[in-house]
Amino acid sequence: MLKCKQASQLISQSLDRPLSWFDRVQLRFHLFICDACNSFNRQLNQLRAAVQRITQHTENDSTIQLPLEAKARITSAIESKHH
Repeated sequence: MLKCKQASQLISQSLDRPLSWFDRVQLRFHLFICDACNSFNRQLNQLRAAVQRITQHTENDSTIQLPLEAKARITSAIESKHH
């Protein structure tokens, strides 16, 4: 049986990758009996949906422009992380 810490880790991981069948079954059972983790799961999914809506809105808004200086700083930061 999963502990809450393990369940919260699986919940977070499920946003980035598909869980194994065994992990999904364990997590579903834990969420069935644990209100706190069930609430955490709902909140995390709501947060993800909100970020997706904001992303879609801003990507489709041609009036929003990122300054070239900011783009250069972001590019530089990303490249330095990968080296």
